[in-house]
Amino acid sequence: MTKDTKVQASSRATGAIALADGTVFLGIGAGAAGTNVGELCFNTSITGYEEILTDPSYASQVVLFTFPHIGNVGTNADDQEESSPPGARAARGAIFREPITAPSNWRSTSHFDAWLTSRGIIGLSGVDTRALTRLIRERGMQKAAICHQPEGGIDTEALIARARAWKGLDDADLAADVDGEANYGNSQQLWKAGSGYGTLDDAKYHVVVVDFGVKKNILRNLASVGARTTVVNGDATYAEIAALKPDGVVFSNGPGDPAATILRSGDMIRDVIASGTPILGICLGHQLLALALGARTMKMAQGHHGANHPVKDMATGKVEIVSMNHGFTVDPATLPAGVEESHRSLFDGTNSGLSVAGKPIISVQHHPEASPGPQDSFYLFDRFAGLMDAHRG
Repeated sequence: MTKDTKVQASSRATGAIALADGTVFLGIGAGAAGTNVGELCFNTSITGYEEILTDPSYASQVVLFTFPHIGNVGTNADDQEESSPPGARAARGAIFREPITAPSNWRSTSHFDAWLTSRGIIGLSGVDTRALTRLIRERGMQKAAICHQPEGGIDTEALIARARAWKGLDDADLAADVDGEANYGNSQQLWKAGSGYGTLDDAKYHVVVVDFGVKKNILRNLASVGARTTVVNGDATYAEIAALKPDGVVFSNGPGDPAATILRSGDMIRDVIASGTPILGICLGHQLLALALGARTMKMAQGHHGANHPVKDMATGKVEIVSMNHGFTVDPATLPAGVEESHRSLFDGTNSGLSVAGKPIISVQHHPEASPGPQDSFYLFDRFAGLMDAHRG
């Protein structure tokens, strides 16, 4: 063990998380056996762990849950948020303070431990999650390797080496790994107690969603304001999108460095902007819009991951509590003339939304579909529908 290795010991260690700086936490493994690498971040949500771990925006990340008890509602297919098979390749690991709780919910169809195994996600419990969270707050998100070895005998030196060898998220176009390969549609609406998911029978709009790792609840929210959707790959050209004759275009959420993804999709995005078609950008889609408009993005130290983030709507003064998941942000100092900040994080003042003067374009850094909740930002889909109505004349 190297002299810079700092280990939190456990006498029954079957799992571990090792950071590139040599820090190692030993604990009890869960889920899939083996070793995965990714960026360690923390999430402050107290529920919705299944939706979080199936959000494609978490590709190549290890999610540390600050809430100590995870697993109590089990898992079920209805709550998974990926929209395509490639989108299922999301989070690489999950860390909890306490061992996985037995399910106790009428909607549960599978134990969380078994579900983690089926998804290839490595779990780790019995570690000091508060200490790890503080480490991230002080040093930023870390390159990490997480392992589950049911027979024990963890080689911490090898684990540290795996963490150090991983290239990280900078310059990584991870959206190319999680978008669907073929066009598909959606008419499923939001879930309601007693009736489940609704179905859109009479669509008012047709929206093309450019998939960079789109969450299902984005598609459901669009259907719930009357929009049937056609989801296209992030490699789609403007000509292919225009041929579908959309009333609006959505650039979806997704993982990775926006400065890498814009190299692949920038021409298409700029052409959609120039066409005058109403646009809604979400998360990575917001960042890509900003880049296409001439702004710049930058890596954050600890990112925003959780369902309790206060954001101010600059136009109305309203403060809403939102769901966030991002490690990059738009630099508001680089916004060109005519591009205005529409929303702002009240945690740290970072940008959380844009609008463009004279153009039907809105975008937000947070997740207005909020699955898991809260639902304070659902109104943005109505705002987008209003842009489409006005564009029709």
